[in-house]
Amino acid sequence: MDKTLNQFVANYLWSEKVADYSAPRRKLIHLLRYVYVVLDDLAKGELTLRAMSLVYTTLLSLVPMMAVSFSVLKAFGMHNKQLQPIMLQFLAPMGAQGVEITDKIIGFIDNVKIGVLGTFGVALLFYTAISLIQKVEATFNYIWRLDQHRSIGRRFADYGSVMLIGPLLVFSAIGLSASVLSGSFVQAISHQLPFMQYLITFATEAAPYLMIIAAFSFFYMFIPNTRVTVRAGLIAGVVSGFLFQSLGWGFGSVVVSASGSGTYAIYSGFAILILFMMWMYISWLILLVGSSVAFYVQHPEYVAPTRRSGDLSIKQREALALQIMGVIAERHYKSRKPFSASDFVLRLRVQIQGVTKVLRALKEAGLITENSEEPARYLPNAPLEKTSLKQVIDAVRSEGNASMLGLGTPRRPVHGVAAVTKAIDDALDAALAATSVRDMAIEDDGSALDGAEAGKNN
Repeated sequence: MDKTLNQFVANYLWSEKVADYSAPRRKLIHLLRYVYVVLDDLAKGELTLRAMSLVYTTLLSLVPMMAVSFSVLKAFGMHNKQLQPIMLQFLAPMGAQGVEITDKIIGFIDNVKIGVLGTFGVALLFYTAISLIQKVEATFNYIWRLDQHRSIGRRFADYGSVMLIGPLLVFSAIGLSASVLSGSFVQAISHQLPFMQYLITFATEAAPYLMIIAAFSFFYMFIPNTRVTVRAGLIAGVVSGFLFQSLGWGFGSVVVSASGSGTYAIYSGFAILILFMMWMYISWLILLVGSSVAFYVQHPEYVAPTRRSGDLSIKQREALALQIMGVIAERHYKSRKPFSASDFVLRLRVQIQGVTKVLRALKEAGLITENSEEPARYLPNAPLEKTSLKQVIDAVRSEGNASMLGLGTPRRPVHGVAAVTKAIDDALDAALAATSVRDMAIEDDGSALDGAEAGKNN
């Protein structure tokens, strides 16, 4: 995005005059802010690069993943030909070429005989299939500013259940909805009540769109390694579903016009592969844009022309570290459930990147630890009455500095710098060394903590 235009749009959308606008205009400005930050992410190019990478991974993983998934359906008496309607719906924008690609993919899946692959072959098949979802998770975690990924065990458990049970649930839902709509009871009611016929027709036509929205929403709530609210997932699912249908219609029009031109004849047999890769790229880009929408809906503090990098000054990190330790102490003494990183974000109204950096620094310093839950929750790792505020400050002041900057002994040190830094440390030590995290927490909410401790002693 051009810097001048970018600055003009940002100044307009975040102008102080917005507060004086009418309510409908303020809502429109609020919506345009979300559009701006998503388009700004696209303009930076990271999402497009990751979408291209996912296209390549898809070409390698599509058939193995579908073979693993639908091998379960065969055990329930379903045939791969029943995949055809879903594949055709996804590749509908490609027109006749979509039908040909669908037939080839189903043919490949039919030729995969899991029973004759052996242990190594089956393991390789599962790894190839899981690698695609793993790469999608890494991309979603990047969008959500998450440094911590799922553990290997949890990846196999989560991804394996999706690949094995997911298709069965999808086909069961499709079959159940078809049975309900065509059942004798529903048909009898539709004959008695004419408007029911219109309702059934609407439900039948709307079902594919609703399933697309449901699929997108499921991805947005399941794949990121954090808790995604239903509201954020559904809003992103609706946006992605609208983009998928709209861009699918536009892509289909381009394919139809290109089929009758000389361009299609030049590429000959390669045209189908090129069109398939183009549509896969558009589809992945839509999925990533929707994930970005879900992130901004859940974290509106990032919807701003600035403050979006998550970088904190040393002073901000110190204040945030004290806040986090205070919250941990408060919940520890009140015997309440520990907070996760997302809980700290909601409580302290700060960006997730800053929270994860401070939590990592406190953990490396041995002041806190995390439990085995997913997502992890944070507990004291040392007695809070023996943990001084100076230790908390030191943890975030020194975290990563030496390794990041590669500081060594200066060749010609400036005289007086060492004395100044020592004076700063001595002043902090004198002011904070005698005050523990428990003292800070009690001063903040003394009566509640005293009551909680009295309850523990009784």
